[in-house]
Amino acid sequence: MAAPHPTPHLWLIGGTQESASLARAIVAFAIPCIITVTTESARSLYPAAPSLQIHVGKLTPDRLPLFLQDHAITAIVDASHPFATEVSQLAIATAQRHNLPYLRLERPSVHGSLASPTDSSIPSLPHLLATDLLLGQRVLLTLGYRWLRLFQPWQAKATLFARILPSQAALTAALDAGFTPDRLIALRPPISADLERSLWQHWHISLVVTKASGTPGGENVKRQVAAELGVKLLVIDRPPLAYPQQTSDIEAAVVFCRKVMGI
Repeated sequence: MAAPHPTPHLWLIGGTQESASLARAIVAFAIPCIITVTTESARSLYPAAPSLQIHVGKLTPDRLPLFLQDHAITAIVDASHPFATEVSQLAIATAQRHNLPYLRLERPSVHGSLASPTDSSIPSLPHLLATDLLLGQRVLLTLGYRWLRLFQPWQAKATLFARILPSQAALTAALDAGFTPDRLIALRPPISADLERSLWQHWHISLVVTKASGTPGGENVKRQVAAELGVKLLVIDRPPLAYPQQTSDIEAAVVFCRKVMGI
């Protein structure tokens, strides 16, 4: 007797507020979906529903073929973080190799009226580190712990502070990069404008480095507080990536999911 064919699934690359919003929207249509996240804590973003499965752990190229086969993946929605380019590149390549429909659900950028004279756009982190913009400044880094090691040479040229996630991995990375405990704070976003303002004032911050991560990443709040306090804000641009198809609209993403899953 032949083994039963697995139920076709949509693959939603998650870990973001956008992916959680989409997951809640497609539950109403009972679309079989497997959501991939990299941390156990990310499970709490998603509703408990029979049609949703959560896969925790990093998917590597060598593990992908079995993942696609086991879950009968028929389409991909990439709602990963705007700076998770390796994940997006892998998803795009996988979609092309296996002829799977692909949609990038990209959070909107923060721009226009929120910009102020205190803001500066920086093309990339290496570009910033090649300048003297940090020299002698009291700098708050809100970039994520994986980038902190790149600032280690600057520990002697500027007074560096960092906001990190409350995890052992983040703390270890920060300490290894030369940050002392009194220059670290562990907080999980979102951060209110009041808390942001108080932290900057407490540490006498003169310059903040952040990523163009949109409203879910608190970029709008940082722009607001920087303008209020006259603190220089350096915003690292999103990495350029040519997505085959993308949208910032949840409803459009729902339409895509229903179409590719035949619902």
